[in-house]
Amino acid sequence: MSTSRTVIVIGAGICGLSTAIWLSRAGHRATLVDRDHPGAGASFGNAGLLAQWAVLPVNTPGLLGTALRYLSDPDAPLWLRWRDLPRLAPWLWQFVRNANPRDTERMIAGLIPLVSDSVDQHRALTRGTQAEKWLATSDLAYAYDDRAAFDADAYSWQAKRAAGFVPEVIEGDAVREVEPMLGPAIRCLAILRAQGHVLNPGAYMADLAAVLQAEGGRYIRADVRDIRLSGGRVTEVDTDQGPLPCDAAVLTAGIWSKPLMRKLGLKVPLEAERGYHLHLAQPSQMPRQPLMMARGKFGVTPMAHGLRCAGTVELGGIEAPPSRAPFAMIRREIARVFPDLRYEGVEEWMGFRPSTPDSLPLIGEIGGTGVFAGFGHQHVGLTAGPKTGRLIADLMSGRRPNLDLAPYDAMRFQS
Repeated sequence: MSTSRTVIVIGAGICGLSTAIWLSRAGHRATLVDRDHPGAGASFGNAGLLAQWAVLPVNTPGLLGTALRYLSDPDAPLWLRWRDLPRLAPWLWQFVRNANPRDTERMIAGLIPLVSDSVDQHRALTRGTQAEKWLATSDLAYAYDDRAAFDADAYSWQAKRAAGFVPEVIEGDAVREVEPMLGPAIRCLAILRAQGHVLNPGAYMADLAAVLQAEGGRYIRADVRDIRLSGGRVTEVDTDQGPLPCDAAVLTAGIWSKPLMRKLGLKVPLEAERGYHLHLAQPSQMPRQPLMMARGKFGVTPMAHGLRCAGTVELGGIEAPPSRAPFAMIRREIARVFPDLRYEGVEEWMGFRPSTPDSLPLIGEIGGTGVFAGFGHQHVGLTAGPKTGRLIADLMSGRRPNLDLAPYDAMRFQS
């Protein structure tokens, strides 16, 4: 192993927690810093799915036509805050330019090794620890209105099949035998066996923070203000609680990594896809397995503390308050597909998915600074977090990862 380093990991979502734990296990002195409690952002509010089948990026061929159709449909899972369009336009242009067959194949090739073994990666991270209890083995069922809707999704299933995820298709009345909670609106299921999900994302993050500290790492609640370099190498991370000297640093702060990259003199095309969830308390029914609602583009996940309905995309930055339209759409869709479902209360939540124009994260050292990137995972942050952390720990420890890291090059957007 290389010489032990003092490493500051900035951002305590799943990527930061995983990185700090793997660094500590590799013999480094890891300190995790966040201005909030562990997993306070997207790592808390996600659908809880270990989406190792999520090998298709959002920007696929035909994206522009689909997006324009969605934006005119109040029941579609996409919204745009039009006042933000001028600011978003450069990023959107790059995003749409990648929505072609050649670049889509490139993005798929980058996503497969990051996500396709997610369940095993989460198990390896948590094995023998208090966090392990939050991982569940489960099937995953895509719910379609009918067989025609499933057939229309052929491009997506072609990519999944090529990555080894082959569905079992159930149609007609047999759908209710597999999932009694569903009403007659759903006439087709595409089931992937032996997948996995998290039973309580917030509790999972809290326990991972406890695992880090039990294994010798530190957690500090502080607001990071700057990353200081000397001779081109990081020497300390400046916080509102004072400076933290270090030999290396890791940026795993999601969308908030963007201003910190700017402090390094780098401009990263990172935008927030605003995601929404409704968490239903004391539901009268629970599905037998997590579901992906194909029409509404959100997951329905049975959890230890209720039923999580999470997904959708809204483009509109990080400053504006939550919009009502995504919540309303999810409510309508819940009533449509689960006509007999009742619940005691509902929690509304909105958070930010950090998204790059090529739907791939930044992983690896930023130039020769000793600062490493681990952000930009779009919809697969929870899924790919443990593997991202392991890759960064390997790089810092002088171990060569057994996959090509070029697709995630942290400097690829610098001209």
